[in-house]
Amino acid sequence: MVEEYSLVIRRARIRGRGDRLYDIAVDEDKIAVIAEDVMGRGEIEIDADGGLVTEPFVNPHLHMCKVYTYLLIGEEAVRKYQSSGMESSLSAILIASRVKEKYREDWIYENASRALREAVRHGTLYIRAFVDTDTKARLEGIKALLRLRDKYRGVVDIQVVAFPQDGLIRDEGAEEYLWKAVEMGADVVGGIPWIEYSREYMARHIDTVFNIALEYDRDIAMLTDDTGDPLLDTTEMLALKTIEKKWSGRVTACHARALALKPKPYLERLAGLLAKAGVSLVSDPHTGPLYLPIKYMLEHGVNVALGQDDIADAYYPYGRNNMLEVAFLASHLTWSMTLDDMDRLLDMITWRAAKAIGLKNYGLREGGDADILVHRARSVYELIWMHEKPLYVIRRGRIIYRWSIEEEFSIE
Repeated sequence: MVEEYSLVIRRARIRGRGDRLYDIAVDEDKIAVIAEDVMGRGEIEIDADGGLVTEPFVNPHLHMCKVYTYLLIGEEAVRKYQSSGMESSLSAILIASRVKEKYREDWIYENASRALREAVRHGTLYIRAFVDTDTKARLEGIKALLRLRDKYRGVVDIQVVAFPQDGLIRDEGAEEYLWKAVEMGADVVGGIPWIEYSREYMARHIDTVFNIALEYDRDIAMLTDDTGDPLLDTTEMLALKTIEKKWSGRVTACHARALALKPKPYLERLAGLLAKAGVSLVSDPHTGPLYLPIKYMLEHGVNVALGQDDIADAYYPYGRNNMLEVAFLASHLTWSMTLDDMDRLLDMITWRAAKAIGLKNYGLREGGDADILVHRARSVYELIWMHEKPLYVIRRGRIIYRWSIEEEFSIE
């Protein structure tokens, strides 16, 4: 009797399996079989024609309440943020915060919906969405993103981060909004301790975030040391608190740009601490002149992922939720252009990013969720080089996006 499957992908190339081609059979929402020749037939069959097949991309850092606000806020903030040495990051944040005076749930929802559709077209099916939660933003962004998360559940997984962008002590009253956002259903507790006035206040900021996370059993995602100040050490403070509270594997530190200014002995000690704490780092080298030492941290056992960070907002005027584009940019900015480098870059937008945000059952394997991308590219090199949309985006065994073109031209 011939086995029947809901979907079979034929003649696929899979990372780490050489030049052989494989069939991938899907039974409902799970990958049933990966073999060189699946004898059964699929209700739907896709010929990958030797193209690479991967798991979907993961974006562990995106300020989703701010997408497409660049023209609304103007250029002053981006000039400050991208100044040489990033010594004016704080000024940029204060300027960018003005847009929150105009925050309304309706337009935030529409803008975020547009960004989500872009994500699907580019095969990004998991997003950790940072949403400003403070006395200016109030809960408008949280309401919009919680609604969007629930609407697209099963298509794109959104982890909503309640994020006190302007600080918790600096912005008196923000703590109340942070507690309320988590009560409403925010998935992750965010923080930005480096923005506070003193080291004492930075420590209080971190303590408050952990208090909320422990109370509601939530993961933590903080932006640390996002400026050109070599004296900042909130990344270290966060790792120490993670160990103290036994929250290993549930904490990420985004940016940590000041690490670019630290001496090697400090980095070696910090890398050991981060690895022990199980704290993942998320870097966005395309959005600022400084970035954490990615290669060094990877070599010293720290999990590092790449994030989009911004899409057309006060800090960065571009972005498409295209994680291959993020990897392509990182390849240039970090001088990572060997084939091994390209593999590491792809790791940082797939399994490393999945690890950073705590995804379960992620990966292209038998028994795993049938979340699959079918690409035109036949290698990781081509995939990052061209950073094109996938030919097929499959979620839980269902095709949710198929690339098409009305006409193909031949040039003679």
